[in-house]
Amino acid sequence: MVAGATGIDFFLMTIAADDGVMPQTREHAAVLAALGVSEGVVAVTKSDLTDPELALAEAGELLPGAEAVAVSARTGRGLDELRAALDRAAARLRSRAVEDGHPCLHIDRAFTIKGAGTVVTGTLWSGTVARGDELVVLPQRREVRVRGVQVHDKPADRAPSGQRVAVNLVGVGRDEVARGDVLAGPDAGLEPTFRLDVELNFRPEHGERVQVHHGTREAPARLAELGGRFWQVRLEQPLVAAQGDRIVLRSIAPPDTLGGGTVLDPSPKRHGPSRDTIVRLERRSRGEPDPRPESKPQRPTPHAQRPAPLSPAALQLERRLKDVGFEPPINAELDEEALAALREHGRAIRVGRTLHYHPEPLAEIERRIRARIERNGSITLAELRDELGTSRKFAQALLEHFDATRVTLRRPDDTRVLRRR
Repeated sequence: MVAGATGIDFFLMTIAADDGVMPQTREHAAVLAALGVSEGVVAVTKSDLTDPELALAEAGELLPGAEAVAVSARTGRGLDELRAALDRAAARLRSRAVEDGHPCLHIDRAFTIKGAGTVVTGTLWSGTVARGDELVVLPQRREVRVRGVQVHDKPADRAPSGQRVAVNLVGVGRDEVARGDVLAGPDAGLEPTFRLDVELNFRPEHGERVQVHHGTREAPARLAELGGRFWQVRLEQPLVAAQGDRIVLRSIAPPDTLGGGTVLDPSPKRHGPSRDTIVRLERRSRGEPDPRPESKPQRPTPHAQRPAPLSPAALQLERRLKDVGFEPPINAELDEEALAALREHGRAIRVGRTLHYHPEPLAEIERRIRARIERNGSITLAELRDELGTSRKFAQALLEHFDATRVTLRRPDDTRVLRRR
């Protein structure tokens, strides 16, 4: 849903009258808020089965700015009112198609068509794409040419921004482009980055490890506090972002939407908090350009590029996490400052909301999970519990962690298998 909602301007949220607002509905609303999509309409369906008033009231509390309409697909009740509400919502927004800009399409599918070659699809965020255009695929910077364009399955000479687009490419094989890549103009100024300076709409923990969603790509990262609502996102895999882009942050295990943010600097140096940083990011948050650099730039100090040495308390905590192995104490029993320092150095990894593991026992657990699955084809929660000689609480947190970090894949029968690339 996060990838599918990128590039949209308003939403149609459906809520069944006989179910009301469900947990997944709340998370969808949280994702929309993180992406800054505030305009939309709520359709309360199945209004022929039960009184829709309670569901309409719940929708008003969850999405107070959205018009809600009771409808029935079976009887046709409310469908004309729903279409009118969608028209009103669309009329309040400025079309992306009238805005200038370089083409930028975040790819969500890539496949081949016999006789045509490589085709990619996605929502065109900005600019236009036309037959014969010379573009690049990022992050690999592969130069390509547009052979053909389709908009909603119909051939077109040119596709404007805001549309779902299929682009037939020359110069790239199917195995050289994938979901999460970006198709852009060569002069768009987009580059892959491992760091983002952002403004967040919630307050995480310094050093917290999260999953960052941007466009159709996701990457694990750690968060470094810069001051107030400003943070540096230090990515483990590159993203292709621009200033002003929205990101969604989710917890790794258990997976849950934490909030969102806006990219203020898509390619900053690694740095910590300072007065100059706050001033610079405040200006960018207001849409103001950076001041001209001084004629004599300051030389960065060597120690600014790495975290401070670990304190005796942090080293003692690291030994404790190593010694306890597969059953670490909960976070409430640990020194917060020492734990934050270990996270900054990569010597404590968050597993679930209340646990941190040292990387060495966590690597041993991953090795055992992989070996068990390779031997038996899958692993269950009970089997991991017995393998580690631990309780169900720890086994469940560990499996959810490895699901979120894409080591394992949870199947409908609750067994886990290895993810295959």
